[in-house]
Amino acid sequence: MNEKQPAKTFRDLVMWQKAHLFVLDSYKISESFPKQEMYGLTSQLRRAAVSIPANIAEGFKKSGKADKVRYLNIAQGSLEECRYFLILIHDLHYTDTKDISNRLDDVSKMIDSYIQKIKNSNK
Repeated sequence: MNEKQPAKTFRDLVMWQKAHLFVLDSYKISESFPKQEMYGLTSQLRRAAVSIPANIAEGFKKSGKADKVRYLNIAQGSLEECRYFLILIHDLHYTDTKDISNRLDDVSKMIDSYIQKIKNSNK
């Protein structure tokens, strides 16, 4: 049997990897925003996007279940903030957000699943 090894670092977590790719995508799409958005939407999207994998990473080393879940909840909050920004970006016709929204949905599902796994663990 080929059992999956537990993650040794946050970088081993697929949800962190996908969240990091979301950040890279966020930077790419925001490069094309109008110049007047530099300190508005561009900055806010990037800050919220970076917060997702950063909080996953920070929570990874926490020893208590409550602490781990708290950081994952913060990541989910930032994710929902990004979800709104993507709606706004679409409605302002800045760029197509379908692919990046799908990536965000994947990350959200993974975080939800990981939270449930932590809550249901016996440790």
